[in-house]
Amino acid sequence: MQQSQSPANQAFILGFFIFLGLASLGFFITQATLDFKSFERSVRVKGLSEREYPADIVIWPIQFVAADNKLTRLYDTIEKNNAKIRAFLLLNGITDEEISFSPPMIVDRVANQYGPQRAEFRYSATQTVTVYSKQVKKVRSLMNKLSELGKQGIAFTAGDYQSQVNYLFTRLNQIKPAMIAEATTKAREVAQKFAEDSNSLLGKIKTASQGRFSISPRDQNNPHIKKIRVVSTIEYYLSD
Repeated sequence: MQQSQSPANQAFILGFFIFLGLASLGFFITQATLDFKSFERSVRVKGLSEREYPADIVIWPIQFVAADNKLTRLYDTIEKNNAKIRAFLLLNGITDEEISFSPPMIVDRVANQYGPQRAEFRYSATQTVTVYSKQVKKVRSLMNKLSELGKQGIAFTAGDYQSQVNYLFTRLNQIKPAMIAEATTKAREVAQKFAEDSNSLLGKIKTASQGRFSISPRDQNNPHIKKIRVVSTIEYYLSD
């Protein structure tokens, strides 16, 4: 008659089979992880779309200065100069709706403790007439004719921040779809070339993100021409 195994032997055999089971399970888990990582092969690329468009709005601040020892005469000079500028603009095709007048900035040099003690004129004024127009070409042509008003005794200022001309491009929503499509196409072309060089097949899009649209002057000499730019980042799956 065969003797039954001792409890110690039974525990050893049970432990051995448990070890084999855990080892096998670890092998299959490792293989599954490797297969998953292989399936997750991907490439991330960027696609650029860049175009140039003319600005569709111009903001032109026309700024002049005046000075006098009597405040009432100074305001009279400001009003006369405003009228001359308005007449000049209307005569050259700018409408009343496109012209605005800001309140003049008056400085009393005697009251100003940091001003010169012996100023020739006590009061000085800075006045700004602003043209806000969609007639960009027409306004740009008028900028070169402003000297006609200078000959009438108006002292214009230039070069400071408040007198700088600003050009706007407001049709971004109209061109967005086409530019995004172009950036996506270029990104796919780059990804396709990478896949071919690595002997892989280009799969579906894994992730995609659209960068911000940027609008900037083409260069310092042509601020009325805007450069529109967007970069799309797309990640594609790769397979053998």
